[in-house]
Amino acid sequence: MTAVVETAVELRDADAALDRVVQAGDGFAGVIPAGGEFRIVDLCGNQAADTLFYDALDLGNRYSATDTIREQGAVYLTTGSQLLSHRGDLLVTISADTGGRHDTVGGACSQESNVIRYGSHTRHQHACRETFLRYGAPFGIGARELGHNVNFFMNVPLTPAGALTFADGLSGPGKYVQVRAERDVLVLISNCPQLNNPCNGWNPTPIRLLGWWQA
Repeated sequence: MTAVVETAVELRDADAALDRVVQAGDGFAGVIPAGGEFRIVDLCGNQAADTLFYDALDLGNRYSATDTIREQGAVYLTTGSQLLSHRGDLLVTISADTGGRHDTVGGACSQESNVIRYGSHTRHQHACRETFLRYGAPFGIGARELGHNVNFFMNVPLTPAGALTFADGLSGPGKYVQVRAERDVLVLISNCPQLNNPCNGWNPTPIRLLGWWQA
């Protein structure tokens, strides 16, 4: 199990090539050029930002939670974690983290999983899978291209028996996580609208995206 590691770097917001606020339940898709720094800010605290990473030049080469966990020998993600594709290629490295710990085993919510977990009354609630499909479509991402995701700021403790539990997040207002693109990377985000478990503190809130690279 990975210990909480908090690190920060000094980059000026005014110098960012990307500066965007994503409301709860909305999404984002964009390419981070190799060497670029990309930051996700938890504006209000305790929000889950579900995120997918792809090799921008080969969308079939996408993030793999199983390969990442195996190679780093730890379940949770934090500063220094190298996020690998299922081919073993390095996509991004977490270069700074003031949130402390991030989940990559809990998966993303969908309308179907909401019904199974929380009841039929949740069928028409927004869910991350649908946001991924909506924002991924212009880049050629459909259901077949969806894979493992990272739940930035989400706290999913493992029990001694290996079961997953949802708990209040370790993040807070203004906390952030930052990744460095090790190649041209497509990042696809669903700012989770989940209301039925504590991953968002029962109150989904906006996130802010900042990116530093040569325009």
